Amino acid sequence: MRLGLGSKLLLLTVLFVMLSEVLIFVPSIANFRNNWLADAHRNASVAAAIIANTKNVPEQLKMRLLEATDTIAIAHREGNRRRLLAMAAPPTMVDRHVELGHQTPLQSIIAAFDTLFAPNGRIIRVTAMPAGRSEEVDVVLDETLLRHDMIAYSTNILFLSLVISAITAGLVYMSLRWLFVRPVKRLAHAMVDFAEDPEDERRTITPSRRTDEIGEAERSLAAMQHQLTDTIIQRRRLAELGMAVSKINHDLRNLLASAQLFSDRLAVIPDPTVQRFVPKLVRALDRAVGYTSGVLAYGRAGEAPPQRRLIDLELLAADVGEILGLDTHPTIDFRILVEEGLEIDSDPDQLYRVLMNLCRNAMEALESNPHAAIVRRLAIAAERTGSVVRIVVSDTGPGVPEAVRMTLFQPFKGNGRRGGTGLGLAIAAELVRAHGGSLTLLDTPVGASFELTIPDRPIDLAARRVVNA
Repeated sequence: MRLGLGSKLLLLTVLFVMLSEVLIFVPSIANFRNNWLADAHRNASVAAAIIANTKNVPEQLKMRLLEATDTIAIAHREGNRRRLLAMAAPPTMVDRHVELGHQTPLQSIIAAFDTLFAPNGRIIRVTAMPAGRSEEVDVVLDETLLRHDMIAYSTNILFLSLVISAITAGLVYMSLRWLFVRPVKRLAHAMVDFAEDPEDERRTITPSRRTDEIGEAERSLAAMQHQLTDTIIQRRRLAELGMAVSKINHDLRNLLASAQLFSDRLAVIPDPTVQRFVPKLVRALDRAVGYTSGVLAYGRAGEAPPQRRLIDLELLAADVGEILGLDTHPTIDFRILVEEGLEIDSDPDQLYRVLMNLCRNAMEALESNPHAAIVRRLAIAAERTGSVVRIVVSDTGPGVPEAVRMTLFQPFKGNGRRGGTGLGLAIAAELVRAHGGSLTLLDTPVGASFELTIPDRPIDLAARRVVNA
């Protein structure tokens, strides 16, 4: 189990080749035994024909024929007549009887292994009827010579199998190492190297031109590494932003507190214009103080849950336009196209921030080109359909570049303006999602149009029944 992938492949290849050779060896050793016995019987049949057809054959010639055919005795049988033609030794007990041509393949295999493990000196009788003849020749011989030849044949097969296994295993190992092991090691090394410093783009793997599964894995790993690098860099920038904001947060709150004191002094001035703008200034300062208290929420754990209540949407939209100076803007035509008396179930501060972000982006886009003939119009339209309020913030500006549409609501990515951070739309989308709604960019021929859909809170009928009861 401690072997490497290449060593395991080499070992398994050798084992499988040897197993294949064993499956080949079993029938081949049985066939070798049958052929050996058939040859021995054929030679003995020739000697039997010589002795049977020659009168007064000398005993010395018979012994030489028996010695030449490696047999102990040869007998001839025709019908019920049986005649011993030659015998080299006194009669002995026959241990096995082999009848050629009447064994199944399985019987031949069993008999072959029986011969391989037989003791030396075992006597067998081989019988067969020559083709085209009616007489039968019986041959008695010592099985030891057959056993020795079978062992020599098995040794040769084993040596040949080892050579074939070594050559095959080497070729398979080199092929698999080039096709599989080396690319897998390259992938593993790329992962380890990337883990040491994920922000270093030079550590990402460079995919090869392979079109197989390894090439697909390399391309997938490269895409994942690039995406992970971007995510880590983005999160580091968020952390750095949070650290920077935390350093200035205390001083900023002190400055805003001082501004609140000045606004309190302005509130006692009897001038009508001052009395008109002081409440709006106080509300703006209160919101700013609240923002400084929760400015790190987006980087830490997201925005606070919305505190929903019924809001007059037309008044909220007018407040946004007044704070941004759109109601008195010299070149921008600001319109509020909200149904009369439309109320929305939302968190007032969070919805204010959403509309503020969208209107500020639209205003900056409209002011980006100073040409006097350009039509500059910004509108906030809203309507209710059942329990869902649909708000559309549209402008006649240059629109959203196609390159940033896919990452429009991602922090630090979805910004098409120079100097922007891309946080405004990301925060706005998060606030709308917290209300159970959605923020999308509409496909319009002129300018940019953002659609907000905010549903009313669902009614818990079970809780209401308990209260009424």
